[in-house]
Amino acid sequence: MTPPHHASPVPPVAEVVHLTKQYRDATAVDDVSFQVRAGTITGVLGPNGAGKTTTLRILLGLASPTAGDVTIDGANPLQLSEPWRHVGAVLEANDFHPARSGRDHLRTLARLCDLSDDLVDEQLELVGLAAAAGRRVGSYSLGMRQRLGLAAAMLGDPRLLVLDEPTNGLDPVGVRWMRDLMRTFAADGGAVLMSSHLLAEAQHSVDHVIIIDHGRLVGDAPIGDLVQPGNDLEDAYLRLVEADSEVGR
Repeated sequence: MTPPHHASPVPPVAEVVHLTKQYRDATAVDDVSFQVRAGTITGVLGPNGAGKTTTLRILLGLASPTAGDVTIDGANPLQLSEPWRHVGAVLEANDFHPARSGRDHLRTLARLCDLSDDLVDEQLELVGLAAAAGRRVGSYSLGMRQRLGLAAAMLGDPRLLVLDEPTNGLDPVGVRWMRDLMRTFAADGGAVLMSSHLLAEAQHSVDHVIIIDHGRLVGDAPIGDLVQPGNDLEDAYLRLVEADSEVGR
């Protein structure tokens, strides 16, 4: 397994420590540890069913671990005051009332979080939905719902964005737009944690790579350390998975 990156004097925005999640007959996450730091896009990569989404859900306080700890800004996510100022997340692109307009959806969230309606219009402009803000969400394409979810996640100006398969359903223009948005967010001092099973796309998007296979951590390194000249992220992924399989025999 690739050794974890060296410790930094700056505390991580998010941390996962010896995380394990067991169900009756299966272990979805098996003793996984990693950190997410400001100014970076960290990709949690692996095939469908590897444990990526389960890890993200536990980090967000949406599921309970069997063992281990998770923190955001040094605190358990369930104990954060005004959590929307610490973390925003997009796990699904279908969590909207279909008869409500995009603007009304964001205004409802803003009022629940005691945020200004002015922020709603700013976010709609940022994600390219200003012209469609008055339309019912039920008429939105999957890509538009992805954008609306991002607008909701960023309403509170959080330090951390957690995105599950963020390019799902996007056309090539949308994929490039999503990549640029994540890069801008990180460049402004935020941290992005994204999951993906699309290694070729992740290679163009992430700074740091966490590779999970069958619930186990098999890689944790800057992408530049993993991808050697003449190779790609898929080569690195297969090399690490095969090496882990050899150790487990």
